[in-house]
Amino acid sequence: MVVRRLVARAFWAVSRWKLVSEPAPDRPTVLVGAPHTSNWDFVFMLAIAWRLDLHFRWLGKKSLFRGWRGPIMRRLGGIPVDRDAPALVVSEVLERIRSGDVFGLVATPDGTRRGHSHWKSGFYRIAREAGLPVTLGYVDRTTMTTGLGPTLELTGDVPHDMDRIRAFYADKSGARPEHRVEPRLREELGS
Repeated sequence: MVVRRLVARAFWAVSRWKLVSEPAPDRPTVLVGAPHTSNWDFVFMLAIAWRLDLHFRWLGKKSLFRGWRGPIMRRLGGIPVDRDAPALVVSEVLERIRSGDVFGLVATPDGTRRGHSHWKSGFYRIAREAGLPVTLGYVDRTTMTTGLGPTLELTGDVPHDMDRIRAFYADKSGARPEHRVEPRLREELGS
């Protein structure tokens, strides 16, 4: 842990980006990493978690875990996601939590970094079913800031909860603004 904090301090000391954060959550949470527009988001996520000494696991596409990268990604807290079976991901994460594995979970609900009209709802379902709050993490190129925003308790009223999330992300552009996806779940598109 000491090495991670030192690496994170060095990163923030030389980075053009500034870490701006509300107080770190004091219990496990689902940390939303958005807007997810660049591979740099992963670096920022690690630098934030390590600097704030947070114990997080993160979801990543299973191709990141193939070959020599697999052990590294797992050591960094990764959980492989089979995008063809998203319900299995939710149930696997919930099983880990129910078995006593205590961790925060980083999820990038934008899914891939472009070509989507909505967010994936796994983060929401995991938070609701596990009774975890949602912490809003962000990257904003317009201000060159990244960090943690508020931690929200979800109510189960999807449009209401997503309105609060949209309000927070309204002025956040991501590292590559042209790839930003509006925070909206598929469940809302019909309403």
